Amino acid sequence: MRLFIAEKPSLAQAIATGIGVGKKSDGYISLNGGKEIVTWCYGHILEQLSPNEYAEKYRSWRMEDLPIIPSVWKLKVKSEAAKQFKIVRELIGKATTIVNAGDPDREGQLLVDEVLDYVGNKKPVQRILLNALDEKSVRQSLNDLRDNADFQGMKNAALGRSRADWLIGMNLSRAYTIRARQVGYEGVSVGRVMTPTMALVVRREDEIIKFKPVTHYAVKAIFANNFGEIPTTWQMSDKVPSLDSEGRLLDKKVAENLLARLNTLVGTQGKIIRVEEKTKMESQRLPYSLSTLQIEAGKRYNYAPQTVLDAMQLLYEKKLTTYPRSDCEYLPENQFADSKEILGHLKDLPNFSELVRNADTSIHSKAWNDKKISAHHAIIPTRIKANFENLNAVEQNLYVMVAQAYLAQFYPEHEYKATTVTISFAEEKFVGKGKRVTKLGWKAIYKNVVKSESEESESVLPPIKENESVKYVSGSIAEKTTKPPTRFTPSTLLQAMKEIHKYVKDAALKAELKECSGIGTEATRAGIIEKLQDNGFLKLAGKFFEPTDKARMAVKILPDEMIFPDTTAVWEKELEQVATGEETFDEFYREQLTDLAKLLDKAKSAKIKPSAGTVLCPNCGKVMIRRKGKNGFFWGCSGYPECKTTARDNKSKPDFTSSTRKKA
Repeated sequence: MRLFIAEKPSLAQAIATGIGVGKKSDGYISLNGGKEIVTWCYGHILEQLSPNEYAEKYRSWRMEDLPIIPSVWKLKVKSEAAKQFKIVRELIGKATTIVNAGDPDREGQLLVDEVLDYVGNKKPVQRILLNALDEKSVRQSLNDLRDNADFQGMKNAALGRSRADWLIGMNLSRAYTIRARQVGYEGVSVGRVMTPTMALVVRREDEIIKFKPVTHYAVKAIFANNFGEIPTTWQMSDKVPSLDSEGRLLDKKVAENLLARLNTLVGTQGKIIRVEEKTKMESQRLPYSLSTLQIEAGKRYNYAPQTVLDAMQLLYEKKLTTYPRSDCEYLPENQFADSKEILGHLKDLPNFSELVRNADTSIHSKAWNDKKISAHHAIIPTRIKANFENLNAVEQNLYVMVAQAYLAQFYPEHEYKATTVTISFAEEKFVGKGKRVTKLGWKAIYKNVVKSESEESESVLPPIKENESVKYVSGSIAEKTTKPPTRFTPSTLLQAMKEIHKYVKDAALKAELKECSGIGTEATRAGIIEKLQDNGFLKLAGKFFEPTDKARMAVKILPDEMIFPDTTAVWEKELEQVATGEETFDEFYREQLTDLAKLLDKAKSAKIKPSAGTVLCPNCGKVMIRRKGKNGFFWGCSGYPECKTTARDNKSKPDFTSSTRKKA
């Protein structure tokens, strides 16, 4: 009997449909007279033990017990998955061959492999990679089963991520909570990815608070020839007074004096002394990965990253789009032949009929590139025609976005001429820049899409040539005030996680990490952002994130290694190398233990200033902490159990006069 173990029930159903007509039983589907069985997990049905499940002594948080490092790592069955796990285990015992049908990514690989390891499986295991759930795609994948051993690197990377998260979370959360409570703070939750992500928001808020606006000025001048007007800006030389270090004019009087002089010369001739015109081509935009879709959908529709992931998961399960957690923006060459069928289905979408009719399926964009494909490819429509009216508004909008990006691959490149003109007038130079579209190309698909505020339109210049005379028409002063950095939205915070090289503290790491896929994964980033909100570190003010006092406290007491993304980003890069086999799991794990030891040493020796309003113990000098007992609030010494001083709570302050006591 061949047993398929799918990541989730919807995937199991798609595999069963691809095999043939099956009979559904409790926890599995039987096909071909029981020769083929498809069962499923519910994501990870095993979970790591907590420290106190390894040893009872870890129920108490003590610095002397750290680091907690399991000598043998153990898993347990999740209580809510106990029934399904029993079914899967019994089926594994009956199988002759097993197929790992986890999602085509690291976690999908691990969550099935860890079940097989847990039950001690010794039977041969194959791997199926499903990027789409329509029947034709499933059948193709069924005919292309791989050896599961070929994906050991992906399993090791997911296992390395899991253990690194446990080591950092369990040890550093305890270490810094112990230290924080000693000086009057609350506990501190530390996460390998969560903490540096939170700190991005805190530092951005600090930049906004410290920001000092600068008002600066520019002189705008309009010239004209026989074909139209040429808007320009005065080019200031280094000799102009009142320029700051960034070349901005700070003295309005300088601008006013120039404008007054120019306005005496209205109608006077100037001369075009230079025209630079370059033909530029803009290749077809790439199809979406999950992150790029989450970022653009956030900007276009203000959708939260988790909203996008949830909707794309539903579209995937409805067999309308391919695997949603993809980190890839490229497509395999063998799917190029499907384009006519897919485009044929897209023509019935609202406003798509003419766009599809104008598509050219002979165009082969750079998106088709087998060398860029790993376990999965970009998110695109499948060969199943969407019943568009039956989708909800979010699903409709996202499906259209995915369809537009796919359709763009069958349009020509966008072509335009970028022009820079320099005009000499009144012994000064004025420069104008413009853009003239010569071939709209793939951007015809997006001409009715509302542009974001950051997309500034460039001037369209009339025909011009060097040495041509032009007349000065008018001038004005543009007053601008520098703006503080913009707060993160859910989608721009996700973008920052993906482009983490821009935020590292060590400048030397920027180039090294540029090709890194960021911190977190396509599947986890949205969840991390939501967890930061649920745990009270971030709050949404309108559409922007603001850090809470809890987040500020954490950033105040944690070391740079945890609040800056450098260390985590390097670890993520190494996990990518583990996935590809460039680095072994053992090498990565040993490095985690070394880094953990250094971080714990820092925690133990860190000098943390007491919080404002801290009350010290009258007996030992350590911080008194307000606690809640069975009879209400009371105050206890942070030096417990060495110092057992307590005090009654009197309006949120310790009353030492009535109940102070100390036990040796």
